[in-house]
Amino acid sequence: MEEHFQHLYQALSQVDGYIYPNEIDLHWGLMIVLYPYITGLVAGAFILASLERVFHVKVLKPTYGLALLTALAFLLVATMPLVSHLQHPFRSYEIFMTPNSTSAMAIFGFVYLWYLMAVLLLEIWFDYRRDFVIWSKTSKGFKKLFYQLITLGINDTDEKSAKLDDRLGYFITVIGIPSAFLLHGYVGFIFGSIKANPWWSTVLMPIIFLFSAMVSGVALVMLIYMVVSWVRKVDIDMKCLDTIARYLLFILIIDFTLESLDQIHRIYEAEESFDIISVLVSGKLNITLLVMQVGFGTIFPLSVLGLFQFYKPSERVRQFFYFVIGGMVLVGIFFMRWNVVIGGQLFSKSLSGFTSFKTVYSGMEGSVMAAVWLILPLLILSFFLWLMPPWKKIAYHE
Repeated sequence: MEEHFQHLYQALSQVDGYIYPNEIDLHWGLMIVLYPYITGLVAGAFILASLERVFHVKVLKPTYGLALLTALAFLLVATMPLVSHLQHPFRSYEIFMTPNSTSAMAIFGFVYLWYLMAVLLLEIWFDYRRDFVIWSKTSKGFKKLFYQLITLGINDTDEKSAKLDDRLGYFITVIGIPSAFLLHGYVGFIFGSIKANPWWSTVLMPIIFLFSAMVSGVALVMLIYMVVSWVRKVDIDMKCLDTIARYLLFILIIDFTLESLDQIHRIYEAEESFDIISVLVSGKLNITLLVMQVGFGTIFPLSVLGLFQFYKPSERVRQFFYFVIGGMVLVGIFFMRWNVVIGGQLFSKSLSGFTSFKTVYSGMEGSVMAAVWLILPLLILSFFLWLMPPWKKIAYHE
């Protein structure tokens, strides 16, 4: 009984104003912040790869294979934050056994499988199939066995089969672009369709999530390309890097414009929830939104990238700033997800009070587990780069 009263006292100490009893504890925590963040990285990385394959931006060729493998590595971990969040994760298979077409969350399971099996894995397989056949003849041990198995007995390496692989891969990439939009846009759709929460309920939410996903994915691939080049001790293709930075600038401008438009619309409309939201933004979200998301993750990167369009310092200086900006953008997008997921739960439906959120270190929803789900895809990517190095590809491309 005493422990119960202590817990109640601690919970009430986090409350400001008047809230409903079921709003003291937040139902969605750090794992639900991490989930759209990782899926956004997947969608953004794939779209960057599509620029080279579908839209023939050939200057981005050094990052094409790297972007695909990055998307796959993060997609394999995308569902893990949800698994950590669920009280009974082993029941997740019921989504597929008893599908519910009216549930956006239930549909995600099918969207995820479609994107994984029918888009990413197939595109990578067609892109690497001829290389797998050639590598299987020169490799030993595990690599040789893997290459032999992954070819599925299709060992043709002539120009005709290479052309067929390239055309099929191109077709899948074209299908993959709207699939990437669907993969991440639906997350914004879930939040935007919750009418009872004025912080989430906006038709712009899916579009904002899409463009922020593109921003984070492009920044991630830019960072990984630079790190991989440094580790391999090869020169960075500055035309490629400058082009990625230019695309990052353009998408960041669109993303910032959309988010600004959403906020201006809220201010102009000034619904009954406006007062509580303005207090939320200037109070509990002051640091995470105004400082980390807008200032640190948007304004400074926009300023530097914009300056570089008119004045180009030395390559070494540009590389340094691109690396710093890439990291800042990734942090800014993370806090954008934080401000949406956590921020939308901090004020009461009564519009007269606030609760608080405190991160914990241990447990399935703690910061340590969050770090695990962020580091794991990088380890998986390192394994992919060892097994399928895109810089060693010798496959045919038209």
